[in-house]
Amino acid sequence: MSIAASVHAQGVATTPGVVTTQKLSASLANELVGESVRECVQKGYKVVAVVVDLDGVRQALLRGDGAPVHSLDNAYYKAYTLASMGPARNEESTKQIADRMAKAPPSTVPVFPLPNITYAQGAIAIVANGQTIGALGVSGAPGGQFDEECARAAMAKVRDRMK
Repeated sequence: MSIAASVHAQGVATTPGVVTTQKLSASLANELVGESVRECVQKGYKVVAVVVDLDGVRQALLRGDGAPVHSLDNAYYKAYTLASMGPARNEESTKQIADRMAKAPPSTVPVFPLPNITYAQGAIAIVANGQTIGALGVSGAPGGQFDEECARAAMAKVRDRMK
C-alpha cells in the first residue's frame, strides 16, 4: 500500500490497463515543420515537412511554396518509417535504418513489404527526456542528406522546449 501511495504522490499513473504516451503539442509541431521548410528555403530547396507521433499519425504538415507534389507522401513515409521502426533499435534517423539494411545479408523477403515504408534519408527522431516521441520527415531537397540537414537545424531551434 505504501508503494502505491508513493507512486501516486510522484505523479505517475497508477491506473491498471492505462498507457500514458507523450507527443509534441500542436503548437510546437507546427513550429517544427515551419522551421524545417524555412531552413530549406534559405538554401534554395522547396520541401515538405511533416511531424508524426509514434502511432504514425500526422501532427503537423507544411508544404513549402513550389514543393513537388510527391514530396507530400515522401516526407510522411520518411517520418512514418522512423516512428515505426526506429525506437526498437534506438535508431534516430532514416539514414541509420538504411545503413543497417544495406549491411543485412541478402534475403528473399521483399525490400518494401510494408505500406508507407521508405529507407530514404530525410527523417530524424523527435526525442524528449531521452525517449523518442515522434519523427520529423522532410522531402523535396536535391538529396536526402539536405532534407536531413534542414530537419536537424529546425530541431536545434526547438529542442530546449521539449524537456
